[in-house]
Amino acid sequence: MFLGAIINKFKHKSGQKFLKRELGKTRQRIDRKKGVRTIGCIVNLDQFDNVKVFNDLINELSLQPNAIQVIGYKEEYNKNSPYATPMFSDRDLGWGGEIQNGYAQEFLSKEFDLLINYYTEDKLLLQLMTLHTKARLNVGFGEVDKDLNDLILNTSIKDFTIFKKELKKYLFILNEIK
Repeated sequence: MFLGAIINKFKHKSGQKFLKRELGKTRQRIDRKKGVRTIGCIVNLDQFDNVKVFNDLINELSLQPNAIQVIGYKEEYNKNSPYATPMFSDRDLGWGGEIQNGYAQEFLSKEFDLLINYYTEDKLLLQLMTLHTKARLNVGFGEVDKDLNDLILNTSIKDFTIFKKELKKYLFILNEIK
């Protein structure tokens, strides 16, 4: 038990070092045509637990039914309990900023046109997940590290309707949607 706590502390320090080093580098851009056809969403379920609202973006942005993939984060969760959303937690942190979770690895294996970082807390695992995700455009909130997001929306995390409206407005301005 004591040894596990020490190992977790060292993993956390290792992850923080990796995050700091990678945020200092210039991010590699995904070379895809303009336009939003695929969306990835990283959601802090401790702050916002209604992930079904992200499916509203399919109609709002005129996307294909399977264009959105959502992954949820909880600080602690029971791996044996069924969840409707694929999950990862602090227990999935590996050495050197790696995330050791099957759902997370599947999410990270895809490329997205738009990544929505729907969290406002500076949690290491959320930031690492954002950093590892291959996306052309990252959107998030101003409360987290500004280097993680290309577009920052200053709305409340609890009011998805306003977030959706602002997102659509700025995607239109950037000629990402019509």
